[in-house]
Amino acid sequence: MSRIPVCVLLTGFVLSCGTVQGQNYPNKPVRILTAEAGGGGDVFARLLAQGMSAGLAQQFIVDNRPGTLSIEMAARSAPDGYTLLFHASAIWLMPFMRNSVAWDPIRDFAPISIPDSAFNIVVAHPSLTVKTVKDLIALAKARPGELNYGASSGGATHLAAEMFKQMAGVNIVRIPYRGNGPALNDLIGGQIHLMFPVAAAVLPHIKTHRVRALAITSARGSDLVPDLPTVAATVPGYESVSIHAMMAPAGTPAAIINRLNQEIIRVINLPDVREKFLKATTEVVGSTPEQLAAVIKLEMARMGKVIKDAGIRED
Repeated sequence: MSRIPVCVLLTGFVLSCGTVQGQNYPNKPVRILTAEAGGGGDVFARLLAQGMSAGLAQQFIVDNRPGTLSIEMAARSAPDGYTLLFHASAIWLMPFMRNSVAWDPIRDFAPISIPDSAFNIVVAHPSLTVKTVKDLIALAKARPGELNYGASSGGATHLAAEMFKQMAGVNIVRIPYRGNGPALNDLIGGQIHLMFPVAAAVLPHIKTHRVRALAITSARGSDLVPDLPTVAATVPGYESVSIHAMMAPAGTPAAIINRLNQEIIRVINLPDVREKFLKATTEVVGSTPEQLAAVIKLEMARMGKVIKDAGIRED
C-alpha cells in the first residue's frame, strides 16, 4: 500500500505538503558550495551566508571548492535545500568549452535567484586614437587584424570582446594571457591596445587616466559610471554582463526555493549589504527563480554561439 504524505489541516483548508516543508525549513545548517576562496564570488557568498544565517536562524556555511568541483558536487547533492550552489556563468557556459562536463545546467539544477550583476568596461591605451566605440569600430575596420586585446581564456573579459567583434564586424586579435591581471598591466604599459575587463579591476586606472574608458557592456547605463555610454548605443543588441546565480539541486521543493529566494532578496536589500556590493562595482538584482531560468537559457543561446564561432576552449 502506498504511503500518503501527512499534511496539516487548518480551519478547513489543507496546506500543501510543500508549504509545510517550506515553513519548517531550515532546521539544520545549510552548505553553500562556491568557487575558490578570495574571489568575488566567495566574498559575495559570505555576505549572503551571513545575512541568511541571521534571517533564517540557522547557520549558512560557505564551502569553497577549486575549479568546477563545487558545481559537480552540487549536481550530485540531495534536493533537500541543505546544499546550495553559488557560482558564476561557468555553470551554463563551461559545457560549451569542454568536450564533456559532469552536469547538465538545465537538468541538474533548480534556479533560485540572481543576487548580483557586474558589467565590463571597454578600455584602450591612451596612445590609441579612439574616444568612443564608434571611433574604435572605424579604426578596427580601417586596420583589420592590426589592433589587439588581452584576455585569459573563456572568462567574462574574453567573451565580452569576442561578442563585440562578432556583432561589430571587426577583426581584433586576442593576445592570450594566463590571467587578466597581467593583461591589464600590459595594457597600462602600452604593450596591448584594448581590454574588456570587469569594472572593479579597471576603475582605479580609469580614474588615474592610465587607460581610457570608451563604454560599458551592460544593456543600460549605470549610476556607478554615469558618464559612460553603453556599447549597445553604437552596437544595438550588445550586452555582456557577469552574474552570480544561487542554485539548488534539481527536485528541491518549490516551497524551499521560494523561501530562499525571498530571503536572498531581503538580504541584498539591507543597506549595509547593498553598499558592500556597490563598493565592489556590483549591482544587486534579486531575480525570481523564473527570471534566472530565462537568463540561463538566453545566455546559453547567445554566448554559446559566441563560444562556438570563436572556437573558445578552456585552457
